[in-house]
Amino acid sequence: MIVISTTAVPDHVRGALSRWLIEPTAGLYVGTVSARVRDELWNAVAASVADGAAVCIHPADTEQGFNIRTAGERRRHVLDYDGIQLIALKSQQQQEAP
Repeated sequence: MIVISTTAVPDHVRGALSRWLIEPTAGLYVGTVSARVRDELWNAVAASVADGAAVCIHPADTEQGFNIRTAGERRRHVLDYDGIQLIALKSQQQQEAP
């Protein structure tokens, strides 16, 4: 199973995602697809995110049992701490810096 959350992505990306996954709420896509389809969908999302943002969570052979991918500018970012993925928040100053 994969989960993809999007914010402000183009309509053609939303259409591509909805062909393979269900959209239980706006911008949230859930489904079960092969690794190849997952990677192709994620590549399309990451290439088209522009000013928006996206997160993909999918099963992986890790201690946590899943992997997190992100695209676009977000206040939250993923840190790898000895193989464990953690979420860190950028401060307001870090966000406003050029």
